[in-house]
Amino acid sequence: MKIIKLKEVDSTHTYLKEYIKNINNFEPTCIITNFQTNGVGSRGNSWSGVEGNLFFSFAFEKEQLTNDLPLQSCSIYFSYLLKSILKNKGSKVWIKWPNDFYIDNKKIGGTITTISNNIVLCGIGLNLKLVNNEFGKLDINIDIDKTLGEYFNNIENKISWKQIFSDFKVEFQNSRKFHVTINNKKKSLEKAILNSDGSINIDKKKVFSLR
Repeated sequence: MKIIKLKEVDSTHTYLKEYIKNINNFEPTCIITNFQTNGVGSRGNSWSGVEGNLFFSFAFEKEQLTNDLPLQSCSIYFSYLLKSILKNKGSKVWIKWPNDFYIDNKKIGGTITTISNNIVLCGIGLNLKLVNNEFGKLDINIDIDKTLGEYFNNIENKISWKQIFSDFKVEFQNSRKFHVTINNKKKSLEKAILNSDGSINIDKKKVFSLR
């Protein structure tokens, strides 16, 4: 994994997309910063946070990921892999379907994944510091370099979707007291059915990641 650290950037996700366009030979790459001014969030919203929080985006070729991964649910996979590492370090973080990081009832971060040709790009923002009273922050201190090193090792070792999903489907029960926005409408997850490919059935419709 090639890691490029930037002091400040508008969006690690946007920067990474442009970076990939301008190289001849692709290699897995991560762009990381502790301050971004125009981060990409869900449904076209921004996720900028404050200086000192963690923002990173990375890219792999599809063939470099576990072959049982439903591409429509990459965000669940990438989110839960990081969540598992943080939990092992003592955090109480959990993943609200499909890819938001939560501590108790407050969002502390999120994931966005896009696919372009044969490349899967993922961006993650995580609050290490408080932004405002609406959002929370990670409940432990982490060594960012070591955490990301462990994280990318797990991706490169191709931990299976089946293994991740078996844990995620148990944790999904925590999401049932929340609402999500689907087609600009708030929908309760109370009676949603989680499918083995990471999608949910809600109001007789099958819905994948909201990103």
